[in-house]
Amino acid sequence: MNMGSNKTVDSELQTAGSKLGLEIWCVENLQLVSVPQSSHGKFFSGSAYVVLHTALLKSGALQHDIHYWLGKDANEVDSALASDKTLELDAALGSQSVQYKEVQGQETGKFLSYFKPCIIPVEGVYSSGQGKVKSPAYETRLLTCKGDRVVHVKEVPFSRSSLNHRDVFILDTSTKIFQFSGCNSSIQERAKALEVVKYIKEHKHKGNCEVATIEDGKFVGDAEVGEFWNFFGGYAPIPRDPPQQPPEALAVKLFWITLQGKFTQCGSGRLKRSMLESNKCYMLDGEIQMFVWMGRITSLTERKTSISAAEDFLRAQERPVNTHVAFLTEGSETAIFKSYFDDWPQTVAPKLYEEGREKVAAMFKQKGYDVEELPDEYDKPQIDCNGTLKVWRVNNGKLSPVPVVDQRKLYSGDCYTVQYIYSADGREERLYYIWLGNKSCAEDRDDAVSLTSVIIDSTKAEPVLARIVENKEPSQFFMIFKTLIMFKGGMGSRYKSIVAEKGVDDETYDDKKTALFRIQGTNRENMQAVQVDQISRSLNSSYCYILKADGSIFAWLGNLSTTHDHDLLYGMLDLINPTWQPILVREGSEPDVFWDALGGKTEYPKEKEIKRFVEDPHLFVCTFTEDVGSQPGDLKVKEIFSYTQDDLTTEDVLILDCYTEIFVWVGHNSAVKSMQQALSIGLAFLKKDVLEECLSMDTPIYVVKEGHEPPFFTNFFEWDASKANMLGNSFERKLAILKGQTQKLEAPLRNSPSVHSKETTPTGLRRPSPTPNGLRRPSPTPNGLRRPSPTPNGSRRPSPAPNGLTRRQSLDSYTQRSTSPTISNSEISKVNPRRFSSPPVPRIIPSASSPVLRGADNKPVSGSSSAKVKINPSKDSGPKQELVNYPYNRVKVGSKDPVPDIDITKREAYLSEAEFQEKFAMSKTVFYQLPRWKQNKLKMSLFLF
Repeated sequence: MNMGSNKTVDSELQTAGSKLGLEIWCVENLQLVSVPQSSHGKFFSGSAYVVLHTALLKSGALQHDIHYWLGKDANEVDSALASDKTLELDAALGSQSVQYKEVQGQETGKFLSYFKPCIIPVEGVYSSGQGKVKSPAYETRLLTCKGDRVVHVKEVPFSRSSLNHRDVFILDTSTKIFQFSGCNSSIQERAKALEVVKYIKEHKHKGNCEVATIEDGKFVGDAEVGEFWNFFGGYAPIPRDPPQQPPEALAVKLFWITLQGKFTQCGSGRLKRSMLESNKCYMLDGEIQMFVWMGRITSLTERKTSISAAEDFLRAQERPVNTHVAFLTEGSETAIFKSYFDDWPQTVAPKLYEEGREKVAAMFKQKGYDVEELPDEYDKPQIDCNGTLKVWRVNNGKLSPVPVVDQRKLYSGDCYTVQYIYSADGREERLYYIWLGNKSCAEDRDDAVSLTSVIIDSTKAEPVLARIVENKEPSQFFMIFKTLIMFKGGMGSRYKSIVAEKGVDDETYDDKKTALFRIQGTNRENMQAVQVDQISRSLNSSYCYILKADGSIFAWLGNLSTTHDHDLLYGMLDLINPTWQPILVREGSEPDVFWDALGGKTEYPKEKEIKRFVEDPHLFVCTFTEDVGSQPGDLKVKEIFSYTQDDLTTEDVLILDCYTEIFVWVGHNSAVKSMQQALSIGLAFLKKDVLEECLSMDTPIYVVKEGHEPPFFTNFFEWDASKANMLGNSFERKLAILKGQTQKLEAPLRNSPSVHSKETTPTGLRRPSPTPNGLRRPSPTPNGLRRPSPTPNGSRRPSPAPNGLTRRQSLDSYTQRSTSPTISNSEISKVNPRRFSSPPVPRIIPSASSPVLRGADNKPVSGSSSAKVKINPSKDSGPKQELVNYPYNRVKVGSKDPVPDIDITKREAYLSEAEFQEKFAMSKTVFYQLPRWKQNKLKMSLFLF
């Protein structure tokens, strides 16, 4: 049924929803009239309104929310007409919006969020033709303010009897505004009421009036207190507040609404989705909210009858006036509504641009993308990704430092702590990651969280902490590492013990095993090789792979992979193994030996898995039991709509849900004092899955402390750094802003180690200073020359190798075990992290546009040949230019006084000829004529590898 037919839609609503923001209509003379934007937020208590809010989601779709607002003095005819017009508007918009009934004084938080800081209804009836009326003498009013996130403002009788201890009141006089805070009101409520005071001052007094704040119970020694009570005839005690009775918990019931508006109960308690039929309308009577659900093939008349019957039901039951009612069409159900059903389908439909969907899908299908989804743009770094990196592995209850040469290797059976130090606005900032391998044990995971939390909590700095799980890493994590290889197996003692106890094969990578790596990333500064199961089902036509088997290296190019993917492949080949010349294999021309290494050829996927559009973030305020660390299930959350930076109140803990990651923001004055407790709140939030969005428990969790918000958090707000640099509680801050005294509460600038002389190299020299774009200037090499300058695409120009091709340093060469001792929690913060930067990644083989399979003699090899191809190792003739000489004790691995910024793959080249002869028993010329593998073996024996 076409519910959006123009025949059933009011002419005033024909173009509704075509522009973003608010559109408001008022019922006047039994017709809808448009309310001009200048009058938005001004509601008359004798009128009924229809309010449409339209937002553009990041998916490209428009989201419509419709509200009809009924003033306390609005007549029944106007109210019923507003309800009917709301349904007509929904029909005109495709019957996909959610509709809310709003009653004056009991509005939903979503509705009030459109009119910050508040709405203050005006007595009378709206008239579209009325001009400016001469203002009478200013009338003193007493207002009550309720709410710590959105404020319900209500005028009450100007009498001492209206005051109580639990609310905040505003006394608005002609020359002065007083805020009276009941002793049982919260700091957040007082702070929110100050926003109303500011609004009244600016809009009612044109900014020309004084402001005074009065605390309940304070009645001596303050002239403003006496002035306030004089308006009430002098001070007198306020009676004690009566005890608040908690609302009765109502049993959830589901009713079918007949065509005649009668109710037939068809379910109670936990409900089933099958109870709802598309050709009927239902009412769900919840504990705090009522819903009218309308099947997608019901008529507009049936829907109007159902809504009218539901409102009659509310009146007959004498439900509290604050009972909220929402009207849902099938397919537009809210998360709260779904939560009443045990078996609501947990499918997350991909969100696409509606217009041109078929054309766009067809276009991307040709590119190898799944037709149900569209690709995201490449992520851009939001912080300086050329900082200092330090990595520890969790090992038997301690954190063991990973040598710099091994910091780009992570193992699935282990857990790691990563410390990243970078420069931002002239300050040194710290970011910690807890990386949990998919095959890591529970003990190591617990230790990773507790040990890292202890380190952070014991430092004076306020770093950001992130908990991430393998295969759910955020792009920023990869950008920091630049180049990363994730291996199967593990190096930790617990992983080894579990393997031994279970009697299973140790999957840990070594040169003798067959291994298959999927290559992924965005550019040479952000690429990864991920070891996958060495079976053909692990292949995907949209990726490139490296297969290492029986002394051969195969570089496999999927038919749907791009030249961009090929470039990443070339960059990773030397890191996986620099010894053997790679054999390029195009999908469809694989030799038998390739499939033999994968256990035979089987079917495998073709399309690349593309991430969904970035979801629009949602902000939640958290309340929880005091012992949240052991009882995360007691977490309660409430969504803040149309959020701003001002909603980050220092007394609270808030969660920003971005779907692919969540942020736990911890205020200075909140009850949460440890990182581990904050992580527990984040995990509890993932478990609740408030928005019914199928959140994974492996979703990355960031913990952000107030005043130390990183750019990848603040970009979700219109951020004002001055507000983040204030002391005091929420009320004190708002009051200082209102009175123009912010300097009294400004916190001193954070001390930064980079301001002093701590950010230096082991030789005592300062590290390269940041350039204007936030990146560090390249430091001189040992010979005094600058490093190669970046190419236009951002990667550095490679130096040519002896054979005319270029080679990148190998991670296979970083196999020397660290002799560094393990360190305890108290020692970790004392470690002086060395700068770790990724070497350049030059191309090492010709373009993959026409790859040729070649053998050791450089002759083409048949794609159907099953003979094993033997490859001769390449040689290295050594450095092409003379290097500065350093003594052996300063260039060897594990040196106590290492030389900074040397080429760690050429440690031996920095030795003098005499010392080289002494150590190697041969000259440099003879040494560089040896095969590469023999060179590496000799260097390993001398701790130069």
